[in-house]
Order: sequence, then C-alpha cells, then structure tokens
Amino acid sequence: HHSIYAPELSSADLHAHAAVVVADRIHPAVLRAKRRVLMDYLGAGGTLVVLGENRACQWAPQVQWAFRPTNFWSWLDPGRNPGLVVAAPEHPIFRHLPPGDFVWHYHGLLTPPPGAIALAGISAEADPEGRGGTILYDHPNIGGTAGRLVITTLDPFYHHGSFFMPAASRFLGGLLDWLDAEFG
Repeated sequence: HHSIYAPELSSADLHAHAAVVVADRIHPAVLRAKRRVLMDYLGAGGTLVVLGENRACQWAPQVQWAFRPTNFWSWLDPGRNPGLVVAAPEHPIFRHLPPGDFVWHYHGLLTPPPGAIALAGISAEADPEGRGGTILYDHPNIGGTAGRLVITTLDPFYHHGSFFMPAASRFLGGLLDWLDAEFG
C-alpha cells in the first residue's frame, strides 16, 4: 500500500494495483484534470473506490449525485433513526462493515446506474426530500469494461482524522479490511 499525491498521478502509478482508493475531499479540479488517467485505469480492469465530498459526478463515469443538506450531528442522538437501509447484505463488504459503521452522516445521495449494485442507502422517510437514495454502490463491469467503481457519499478519512466520530473510524478500518480481503 502506498499514497500518491493526486496532482502528480500518472497511469504508471496505477497499473500495478488491483484497487485504488480516491480519498475523500480531494479537490474536484485535480480529479477532473486526472480523469483520463482514472478512466484508463478502469478501462484496463482496475477497481476505483471513490469516497465522498470530491464531486465524483463531475469526473467519474455514470455517477449521478443529488445534494441533500448534511446533518453533521445526527449521530449524537441515540434515539434517532438515521434511515439507513442495507440493500445487499450478502455483499462481501458487509463482512467487514456492519451497518452501524455507516451512521455518522452522509453528503448527498447517489442514483446507481444500470448494472450497479446498491449496497446501502437512506430510506425515503429519512430523506429530507422524501425520495431516498443510495450512499454506497458497487458497479462491476462499468461501461462494459472489466473495471469496477465502488462509490460512497461518506467521507471517512476526513472524519477519522477529526478524531471525534467513532463510526467514521470504524467505517474506514472496515473498508480497508475489505480491500485487503478482496484485493490482497
């Protein structure tokens, strides 16, 4: 495992990796500038795991994102039902990520495109707009390629680094454990 400074990202940095994590909160202009590198990686069969708050709808293929206001403190109310829906509990990611680790907050909702597998979402009752949507999906064979896009609107690196949201830290640890199990 190693880190790559996003503005210096090149195709040579990615070809040896089965999976690459695009950490949350990378400036969207940097990711738009590196779109060709990331799309070539997907086209060659790589897995791109994209975390929230980097405007993936502006540079990642087939990503549809809708704004929702973020309630940064809802996780502090133990009686509140956050509306989390696990849509595909049999997916291998859930061997490492229990549903409680998804509950801190989310940054908008995704609409999975055809062929994508919705993994976790927010119910219509809990959505301020009453429609519900997805906060994590897995899109194998994206665009007819051997590539795979796993995307979420959660931002675990940021909140793990903030040292006060325990679910974000557990989510990040579980996600990394799943990546190790899935891709070695």
